[in-house]
Amino acid sequence: MEKNQKKWLWISLGFSAVVLVAVLYFTVDAETITYLKQLKVPFLILALCTHLAALGFWALRIKFMSRSLGYRIGFFYALNLVFANMLVAAVTPSQAGGEPVRVHELYKAGVKIGDATAIVITERILDGIVLGVGGAFFMFVLGSEWQRIGSAFSYLMYISWIVITIIVVIFIYSVKKPDLLKRIIHVVSGRFTRKWESRKIENFAQTIDREVDNFHQTLTDFMSHGKGGLVSGIFFTVLFWFCEFVIVSLLLLGLGQPPIFVESLIVQLVIALVMMIPLTPGGSGIAEIMFTSLYGLFVNSSILGILVVLWRSILFYFNILLGLVSGLIIVRREAKETD
Repeated sequence: MEKNQKKWLWISLGFSAVVLVAVLYFTVDAETITYLKQLKVPFLILALCTHLAALGFWALRIKFMSRSLGYRIGFFYALNLVFANMLVAAVTPSQAGGEPVRVHELYKAGVKIGDATAIVITERILDGIVLGVGGAFFMFVLGSEWQRIGSAFSYLMYISWIVITIIVVIFIYSVKKPDLLKRIIHVVSGRFTRKWESRKIENFAQTIDREVDNFHQTLTDFMSHGKGGLVSGIFFTVLFWFCEFVIVSLLLLGLGQPPIFVESLIVQLVIALVMMIPLTPGGSGIAEIMFTSLYGLFVNSSILGILVVLWRSILFYFNILLGLVSGLIIVRREAKETD
């Protein structure tokens, strides 16, 4: 791991640890000890296995989307790729920062760089579609339950849902009209290249146009020849998020509490959408605060602190451990290739 990445990893861990300690300080009481004595370990193991199953579904999504474009990616290679992605996501703003790792690993497996980029970006778009549709479903079908989370978080959810919907729409439109994507990238990049020499700016603009054209051609091929990959991609995306969303209910069962599947799906949907916004490395601190605030509406305060610790242990700290192991595997592979 690079020095800069180590720094951000420690910052991410620090944010998370400070918030968790604060949550425990304000929620642990005598009743908490009683609940811990009744802890049902099998449910905790089941929650961990459910998370591993979710990561397996992610690997299958990559495998089948790659296959639809004519590439053969082994399941365990894709799984290691996902694990490596989790570590980078923990040290970059939001939890959606592992895309370059996935592109690199797909490229190392023989996938053309343009195709690898298209697969990874389409993955994120599928996440947005599934979460966006899920948000719309809960907003319009489960109105009474939705309102229980409070107006402030409801508005935050509305904003997140609208932003993701806009991004998805722009993405779909840009597939047909690449000139729009070019204009957007030129406008954004122009803010960072104002002091460049005119010749350098011109060359950079030509590079953008060339890469957008290549990307557009790859996406066109994906939409025309890789439709099976999109169908399987949506299927495994739904399975991935469903598994991640039910983990809290399994943890509650482990703490001797009744599961709250519907409420938990709503809360997890809000957290998942907000966690995509680049606020802190890996969303650390933000995730714990939102979890405590939202689940505090449905869960006994005596177990709330323990619940958030267990949840982050599985979805954050365990991910970092998996990422470190995966990183060692990749480093050993790279070392053998250079010998």
